[in-house]
Amino acid sequence: MGDAQNKENHHGAYTIDVVSDVVCPWCYLGKARLELAIAEVQDQIGVDINWRPYRLNPDYPKEGVDQKKALAEKLGGEERVAQAHKMLSDYGREVGIAFDFEAIKIGPNTLDAHRLIHWAMIEGREKQDKVVAALFKANFEEGRNVGDHAVLLDIADKAGLDRSVIASLLASEADRDLIVAEIKAAQEMGVNGVPFFIFDQQYAVSGAQTPDVLANALRDIAKAKAEARSGLN
Repeated sequence: MGDAQNKENHHGAYTIDVVSDVVCPWCYLGKARLELAIAEVQDQIGVDINWRPYRLNPDYPKEGVDQKKALAEKLGGEERVAQAHKMLSDYGREVGIAFDFEAIKIGPNTLDAHRLIHWAMIEGREKQDKVVAALFKANFEEGRNVGDHAVLLDIADKAGLDRSVIASLLASEADRDLIVAEIKAAQEMGVNGVPFFIFDQQYAVSGAQTPDVLANALRDIAKAKAEARSGLN
């Protein structure tokens, strides 16, 4: 069984590295759209997703900032913010996301959230995906502060991670430098906005593309790889 599984993964699965931040609404949209795209092609293509870190607001203090004030400054006024939120809410409804921007009071520093995502990946992709989904939902649908260790511990617990282990890791400096270095490497590679999708470590797609664009990208890669393999045989 193990060998057959490995063989299938080796030949049939494509890796998508998703560079994202848990406070990026377009990344949450991108996640939902990617899942729809994968559902569309899953009969032909197996897909493994790795979540990679990015920080939209690396300068935010540990306790976070006043979200409404920071957004108004960033986007150029409350009217602009309202327009952006309306558009995102409309897009969200199409893919089953209930954005509640009013509920978000704190704009958090997301370094610890990214550390949690990293530790979840050590336990496996399924746990990492659960943690990522819960972080997006906590921030965008429940207005919870994903920079708060109590919130992160609750999410870790529900995803099946060991609460006491995560608590001691969060209290330490563990893997902070690793996350910062990984973000720097992504930026040096040309990632300057998220979400950013890297298909099979060689094809890049930027932005929260629609499911059909992502599904077509997966099909194109599968075709290219199949042709490359047949050329080698």
